[in-house]
Amino acid sequence: MSPRLTRPLVLEQEVRQPDGSGGYTGSWEALGTLWAEVRPGSGAARDRAGLASHQQRLKITVRGAAQGAESRPQPGQRFRDDARIYLIDAVQESDASGRYLLCRAREEVLA
Repeated sequence: MSPRLTRPLVLEQEVRQPDGSGGYTGSWEALGTLWAEVRPGSGAARDRAGLASHQQRLKITVRGAAQGAESRPQPGQRFRDDARIYLIDAVQESDASGRYLLCRAREEVLA
């Protein structure tokens, strides 16, 4: 059964610029919009430095793209869905034909 690619997600890549003090500042640059199917995975609550947070794992399916293509998601990039951010942890082809890619991602929300 083919996935239902009904949600437009903006694929973004971090761009780092030197800050003049030996570090860098980061900003995110849009690479394009990909139509996706977003399915929930596991979730967990955490306490980070006194702040409660919830982390939701997601399985995001998009159309396949050749290795090296700008439209092929990579770990370290992210998807933006309006105000929601999904950090990409891993990308694999969903089947031998390579028609679709399965992205393992996570969304973290501070409470």
